[in-house]
Amino acid sequence: MADFALLHRPALADAKSGSFGAPSTNSRIMLTALPEGHVLHVLAARGSGDLTDLIPRIGVGDGTPHAVRPYGPGQWFVIGDAPLSAAEIFAKTPLLDGKASISDQGHGRVRIGISGMSVEAVLAKGTAVDLALPNFPVGHSAMTLIGHISALISRTGPESFELLVLRGFAESLWDELIQMSLEFGIDARTGK
Repeated sequence: MADFALLHRPALADAKSGSFGAPSTNSRIMLTALPEGHVLHVLAARGSGDLTDLIPRIGVGDGTPHAVRPYGPGQWFVIGDAPLSAAEIFAKTPLLDGKASISDQGHGRVRIGISGMSVEAVLAKGTAVDLALPNFPVGHSAMTLIGHISALISRTGPESFELLVLRGFAESLWDELIQMSLEFGIDARTGK
């Protein structure tokens, strides 16, 4: 059996190069194609109890920023900017003490950052989730629809969110976010 190298092409490569909506510089709204580092789906084993303190342990030690995003009962995404090899992911499994398993989702999920003083108003056009800061504080996540696209929305700061979407929908969501941002001064052709 021959070894081969998997060629990774970023889902939002055009967003970074500017052909369909480069990161905006508008102070009211900014869209960012976040690094396609790693997305680890952690699934709790039946009867494993509360794992809230255990899950963050798999993100410690590699020097990159990590975030734990609750996804559903007994499920979390552990996200980081640096890609991880299969061996590095496998090495994290013992840290869960047999109470959960890890599934690499980095190949199938893309992160989009959206921020600015009008971010809640923009996202309110696409989701029914109440994103007001008192009701949706920093670190809070919810699985929702944004328009017709399923996404995990997480508040990462007072005026910033991260959207985690299936790779095949990333470009469509990016375009929808630009459309929803038009009233706040973003040009649909340039994203600025």
